Amino acid sequence: MTLAAPRHFLDLKDIDAGTLRHILETAATCKGRRRDHARPLTGKSVALIFEKPSTRTRVSFEVAIRELGGDPVILLGHDMQLGRGETVADTARVLSRYVDGIMMRTDRSAKLHELAQYATVPVINGLTEASHPCQIMADILTFEELRGPIEDQVIAWCGDGNNVARSWIEASARFGFVLRLATPPELAPSAELLAWARSQGARVEVGSDPEAAVADARCVITDTWVSMADTEGENRHNLLAPFRVTERLMAQAAPDAIFMHCLPAHRGEEVTAGVIDGPQSVVFEEAENRLHAQKGILAWALGASD
Repeated sequence: MTLAAPRHFLDLKDIDAGTLRHILETAATCKGRRRDHARPLTGKSVALIFEKPSTRTRVSFEVAIRELGGDPVILLGHDMQLGRGETVADTARVLSRYVDGIMMRTDRSAKLHELAQYATVPVINGLTEASHPCQIMADILTFEELRGPIEDQVIAWCGDGNNVARSWIEASARFGFVLRLATPPELAPSAELLAWARSQGARVEVGSDPEAAVADARCVITDTWVSMADTEGENRHNLLAPFRVTERLMAQAAPDAIFMHCLPAHRGEEVTAGVIDGPQSVVFEEAENRLHAQKGILAWALGASD
């Protein structure tokens, strides 16, 4: 008998729009009935591999698995044989015999994809240097709770064309919103990714003028200037200083625009305290929705949600 291929959640571009919408609907249901929703992971275990430090990803996944009835198994990179030279392929094969799913947070997307290649259970991308799809699912859940359907809305990104920005580009092709990115040319997203998105019908605009990007946008997003795997911090600060999200920049957006940031944030760098701590900020709603969005992802990936 041929076993069905596992349902990996690696990148938004790999999953069709209908499935992503179904995951968000499951997430919303879980949030609305947090204390009495179904527990579809009862009797199942999920390994959570952390090769990078984590607050939100670790706590939200661990709590999500427990509230869905499952058991999380925390694996830190320095505690695993993977950190001592064991191959990713061997790790995947072994873990697949112990657990029902694997989440990995790593700074090498190639490692995540190799894990998925050899695993016989679902693999979920908790973050790589190339993408952060779980975050974007939480962000879209947040936007739609507060401002209604995201389709045809204008979303603006200011700052580094990093992993989170890349997942927003993929999301624009799946959810039908207009995405404007303002980045330094040196840190712009790849031409290959933009070409893929546009071939899928995405409306993505890339430039270097933050005010043009945020004009009348319903949501303004940024992220840290220096991520955990980045180097040349001083040079990046110089490049990104003109893209700081300030009260003046937010004033160029729609009157009811919201501000998003995946956290952790550095007030006074990528965003002013007046914005992130102000009335337009929804950063803690986003953080909460990581829990609910990941419930939707886990339920779908582990086969408990059709």
